Amino acid sequence: MGRARLAALHGVATSYQPTPRGTVAVPDSTVVAVLAALGIDASTPGAVRAALDHHDHGARQRLLPPTLVLRSGRPPGPGTLPDLPEGAVLRVQTESGDSLDWGLDRSSPEIRLPLGVHTLRAHAPDGRSSRATLIVAPARMPAPPERTHGFLLQLYSLLSDRSWGLGDLGDLSEFASWAGRAPAAGFVQLNPLHAAVPGRPTDPSPYRPGSRRFPDPVYLRVADVPEFARLPGELRARAAELAARAGELRAGVLHRGALIDRDAVWRLKRTALELVWTVPLSSRRHAAYRRFLDERGQALEDHATWCALAEVHGPRWRSWPAGLDDPRSARTERAREELRGRVDFHRWLSWLTDEQLAGAQRAAEEAGMPVGLVHDLAVGVHPEGADSWAQQELFASGMSVGAPPDAFNTRGQDWGLPPWRPDVLADSGYTPYRELLQAALRHAGGLRLDHAMGLFRLWWVPEGRDPAEGTYVRYDAEAMLGTLALAAHRANAVVVGEDLGTVEPGVRERLADSGVLGTSVLWFERGEGRPSGAERRPAGEPAPPPAEPLSQPLAPGAWRSGCLATVTTHDLPSTAARLTGDHLRLRHRLGLLARPLAVEQAELDAELGQWRVLLDRLGLLPEGAWGGSGAPDERAVIEAVHRFVAGTPARMVGIWLPDGVGDRRPQNLPGTCREYPNWRLPIADDRGRPVTLGQLMASDRLRSLVAAVAAAGAGRAGAPSPAAPARAGTGPGGRRDGVRKPV
Repeated sequence: MGRARLAALHGVATSYQPTPRGTVAVPDSTVVAVLAALGIDASTPGAVRAALDHHDHGARQRLLPPTLVLRSGRPPGPGTLPDLPEGAVLRVQTESGDSLDWGLDRSSPEIRLPLGVHTLRAHAPDGRSSRATLIVAPARMPAPPERTHGFLLQLYSLLSDRSWGLGDLGDLSEFASWAGRAPAAGFVQLNPLHAAVPGRPTDPSPYRPGSRRFPDPVYLRVADVPEFARLPGELRARAAELAARAGELRAGVLHRGALIDRDAVWRLKRTALELVWTVPLSSRRHAAYRRFLDERGQALEDHATWCALAEVHGPRWRSWPAGLDDPRSARTERAREELRGRVDFHRWLSWLTDEQLAGAQRAAEEAGMPVGLVHDLAVGVHPEGADSWAQQELFASGMSVGAPPDAFNTRGQDWGLPPWRPDVLADSGYTPYRELLQAALRHAGGLRLDHAMGLFRLWWVPEGRDPAEGTYVRYDAEAMLGTLALAAHRANAVVVGEDLGTVEPGVRERLADSGVLGTSVLWFERGEGRPSGAERRPAGEPAPPPAEPLSQPLAPGAWRSGCLATVTTHDLPSTAARLTGDHLRLRHRLGLLARPLAVEQAELDAELGQWRVLLDRLGLLPEGAWGGSGAPDERAVIEAVHRFVAGTPARMVGIWLPDGVGDRRPQNLPGTCREYPNWRLPIADDRGRPVTLGQLMASDRLRSLVAAVAAAGAGRAGAPSPAAPARAGTGPGGRRDGVRKPV
């Protein structure tokens, strides 16, 4: 019992419920290991007693928790306010320097303090005093200014005639400028643009970055750097040679079937940027650069230092020479100065990337987009990356984030991402989280949170153990949501949470109550019964017994309004592939199907048959587009399912950009690594031919699809506000769609 109480005090689960009717006990050894990662010794009964005594003594002495998060205009939640002794005095020093006495009237229904990150001090009559960070956040995230549609884009996959072998920020600016005008799109949702960990080869997954605090300079458009135009003759000639070699890379991808080679692109760009680095900045640009350095401060210095050290010693910092594994050691400080030129080079690269990101958001706004760029925040970082080196105290040593076993993956999952320690977050006033959000929202109209359920709890897997031997660790969801709400308010940004997969009861409702838009995918929005999605089972997994019939698709009016609604995503088959069964044949070739291809195809046919009946009944299918047993008119059906989604109450409707040209290849095939070229394919047409940015913007097929979405959405202009509560039993609430992770 002592260990269970100790675990509960620190948010560590000793059991969990994979289904409403089943409970699984967590191994004692897992609980001990996770508590140890939180700095708590629970290895023996005596250690447990000592840890409990220490906790209880600290609780008696401390008047305030390390951080207190409140919502302006709302009553505090149960257990939020500290239980202070009679006569205690509270004083708030606001972030602007004002000092306020706070009466802490528990009968008052609302919190009325200025928004911001303040300092709260408590003084008790017995002489005890305490200090805490007080975060006062708005009640809700900003909502989209209007109901809108937009595009879902993996930037690397969108190549223009000017890019150097992968899509870049210049391409993004051009696309955003076009999308906001001709198709009247309201947003462009991107893959994470976080900095990668270099390797041989570099991991192409944008969801396993080295740093979430800084973008990857591989997305820079070199020719758009102002100093590029001022290169002197000899250097200009060398830059032209590099551009010609980059043109060969581009031609290989667009015309010869080559894969996007991030490392080759970066070698050319880095060499060219080293030439540009020698050109002095104008006084105006030098002042802008200094402002950027001041704004990003020590975080940027650490990131650039890691980049410079990685060039010398390789990217695996745990194997660096003694002392360099500590960012604050004397040896690291000496190395930083010895490598000052390279450190400054990487700081400069971050500034250039920040400038071009700002330019892309500006292009979106000037084109009339009400939201603009929606950046994607990955759930974690690589254990050997810049963030895990610079912020070691923040990460739980020897732990990895993953997912427990479920009906779609009986082994569970280990994503190889070290988790943040919730106790360190609270003790720091959530400073790392606040700084991360501020960085992510610098040039954005919206933010997508990968695995939004991580604001509540994460599955921790001790190093060397099977993922099934992990356990859930809770985070202070109210603090995480409040901090997010304050950051989004200050950036005037929409927040979209990726809430697909296993979601514990109540989480979607709390997200919706805070104004976080959910993610609703056409193929998963079903009523009671067995969901679709069998193709997401990894190879070798047993098929779930067909105890229930395939559930029926939800009618458009039954969808939730507070969501970003899409037909598909980057982790799912394209719509064309699903309609033709190409995704099943691909998985069959790779040995990823759990059942015979004929069985999987029969289930897909049944699912598509349901959609054919529903779309026809709603009048969304042109006559003869999908009749009888013949093959459907792929283009017409793709438009029909998008009209269906646009006819839901969803506040935002997303178009997977490859769907606009009939691309049948997935950008990512979960469950594969070397078997499939994840994250390395350009957008292609229905015949597999790569499509350039110019061709895409001129595509009649894409224009027709967007027009269909816009017309269907116009009829939903009066859709309910996202403030409307989520309806029980509709959409994905409480249902298990199967855990999907991109790493």
